[in-house]
Amino acid sequence: MKKLALLSVYKKDGIIDFAREIQDKYGYEILSTGGTAELLKKNNIKVTEVSEKTKFPEMLEGRVKTLHPIVHGGLLARRDKSEHMDTIEKHGIEPIDIVVVNLYPFEEVILKPNITLEEVIENIDIGGPSMLRSAAKNYSAVTVVCDPSDYSKVLDELKANNGQTTHVLRENLAIKVFQKISSYDSTISSYLSSRTVVPKNGAENILSQNLDLKLKLKNPLRYGENPHQKAALYVSSSSAYGLANAELLQGKELSFNNYLDLESAWNIASEFDIKMPVAVVVKHNNPCGVAVAPDLYQAYVEAFNADTISAFGGIVAFNNKVDGRVADEMLKIFLEAVIAPGYTTEAIEQFKSKPNLRILKINLGEVHNSGFDIKTIGGGFLLQSLNNTTVEQDKLKIVTERKPTEQELIDLLFAWKVCKNVKSNAIVIAKDAKTIGIGAGQSNRVGSVEIALNQANYNSKGAVLASDAFFPFKDSIEIAASAKISAIIQPGGSIKDKEVIDACNKYGIAMIFTGIRHFRH
Repeated sequence: MKKLALLSVYKKDGIIDFAREIQDKYGYEILSTGGTAELLKKNNIKVTEVSEKTKFPEMLEGRVKTLHPIVHGGLLARRDKSEHMDTIEKHGIEPIDIVVVNLYPFEEVILKPNITLEEVIENIDIGGPSMLRSAAKNYSAVTVVCDPSDYSKVLDELKANNGQTTHVLRENLAIKVFQKISSYDSTISSYLSSRTVVPKNGAENILSQNLDLKLKLKNPLRYGENPHQKAALYVSSSSAYGLANAELLQGKELSFNNYLDLESAWNIASEFDIKMPVAVVVKHNNPCGVAVAPDLYQAYVEAFNADTISAFGGIVAFNNKVDGRVADEMLKIFLEAVIAPGYTTEAIEQFKSKPNLRILKINLGEVHNSGFDIKTIGGGFLLQSLNNTTVEQDKLKIVTERKPTEQELIDLLFAWKVCKNVKSNAIVIAKDAKTIGIGAGQSNRVGSVEIALNQANYNSKGAVLASDAFFPFKDSIEIAASAKISAIIQPGGSIKDKEVIDACNKYGIAMIFTGIRHFRH
């Protein structure tokens, strides 16, 4: 009986050798389309084009090639049912035994900068998934291959089994096909959903009836938050950005907790324009020191000095290239990891003296600008849009009799950016564009104020204070006033706002309302 193999691939690695071997050694007649057929012919491999079999030409600029009963009848006919075999014989359809198809590179195309929607649409494969699904459904008789890395497995089995493949291999290859198609369709759905146009009335529906998390395993981790927990890093196949895709230049394998701390540190560093060199020191997913300065060296020194005890074993992030002087300063203490958009050759050489120190390079702008934040709960997931709202200076509302000075306003905006990335309840005290005290993760706001002031050693005369949410009572203001805080920034919105404002006026504290809350649970 004639044996047919249908080969139609976008990625052509290995296809010439595969085609030649199944034809020369096992007598397969090869059907093919378009570029694959042309390539095989150029390499002296006999090919019958699908259009010759179907008696129907490729059309619509190649959109329609294989969507025909001659193809899908040959793929779907069950060999164990005489009715099926009689039917395809009646219509001149021959069974197809091997199908090798890989898909248009939709996942790669959507990552290209400035890609147009038309280019994206043209890279949605139709015929490929259709052939793969038909062949995989009939894996009891059809060997289906969607990945060039599996060519050798098929050839090995043909050699070991007199030109046949085993049921086990066919089933495993079919499972792989369905996984691939599911992933492929999910990427298309996610991409098109992300382009949803906001209606003119401003309503934006960010939620869909079904959520497909399009993830692939990048690498397993040694353990999770604790040694008894298993963990791994998965990456989104629809994005080449963010921490998960940062380049590890040197150092030990990153841990689960390293990733969490690096994400926090990089998100804070990304809040600041590159014209404002910033250094961020993070420990246990909270900043312990942040500073902006004329140069990165000064920024790092001031960020480190904000809390030298917590900085030990911390994570450091920068928004500018790290030079040798900054590297030399960091090497004076034990750090877990450093992340920055670049490093000088001198810095890289100096870091080699501590080979376990993890050095990561991430391009500027590689921070979450779209997408969702997802958290797990028992039996489900919580999804929300990202907290990428920024406050515009002209939208700030001064609510006290005294207005902030120019320097206080600079410090208030600095503290507000940091506070956004601190665990709630969050209080940040800053002066001269550097943090001097941070109160994080407390169950009441007074406690956070006291922790921040204590960290500043109550040496906060002329400093400013940022709060991630409103003050429910005036008690926090009174504590801040006793420590000589001069200005406060907060969302406002409490039923006690008047009481809080009156307290600020009593102590001569300037207060700004942002109208934006920044809880981070």
